[in-house]
Amino acid sequence: MTNTYPPSTIDGLLHNNRAWAATAVREDAQFFKRLAEQQAPKYLWIGCSDSRVPANQITGMQPGEVFVHRNIANVVVHADLNCLSVMQFAVDVLKVEHIIVCGHYGCGGVHAVLNDTRVGLADNWLRHVGDVAQKHGALLARSGSNEHRHALLCDLNAIEQAVNVCQTTVVRDAWARGQTLSVHGWVYALRDGLLRTLTPGIDGTDAIEPAYQASLARLECDVASGESPGSAMS
Repeated sequence: MTNTYPPSTIDGLLHNNRAWAATAVREDAQFFKRLAEQQAPKYLWIGCSDSRVPANQITGMQPGEVFVHRNIANVVVHADLNCLSVMQFAVDVLKVEHIIVCGHYGCGGVHAVLNDTRVGLADNWLRHVGDVAQKHGALLARSGSNEHRHALLCDLNAIEQAVNVCQTTVVRDAWARGQTLSVHGWVYALRDGLLRTLTPGIDGTDAIEPAYQASLARLECDVASGESPGSAMS
């Protein structure tokens, strides 16, 4: 007799795990053997904790192919030892070649900032997103509807956090010793499941400012033309 469980129950999760493991072995008998021996990801993903934005699934990568750090609103803070430790291990030990900071439209943290909504302890964390909103207040004020303003702040936040990654000693030291490493700012659209590029790949200290200015210029053009943020990005 086969037991069936609702997927939303704890027993359902365990049942789904066994089914997934069996399928993985059936498709590749050496799958778990390889995973147990090592991980060799080329990518570090810094994303939002939102359950609708799973790094592996939306990029089509398997376990072991992407190293992941997530927090509310994909924020990178120079005093956050959690994030910095993940970054240091990824860059210095795993030798990842790309760091991706990925925001997403419909972000609850961004929504809370724009609407000045108190959510509790996380208010202190979201102050970093508030700093981004304050820095780009003039551009946000010209962005039209609340929906456009929300999407624009999602874009701006991902760009600013990608620049923050570039400013860490972890990344700067890697570049100084000639290590291959590029930093990317992306955004994910829940409405169509597509990722969009916000910044060109930043592969050295000299590339930070040109990439930053180019990214902001593109957003400025979108706002000036009345185009919805993200609609022209690929």
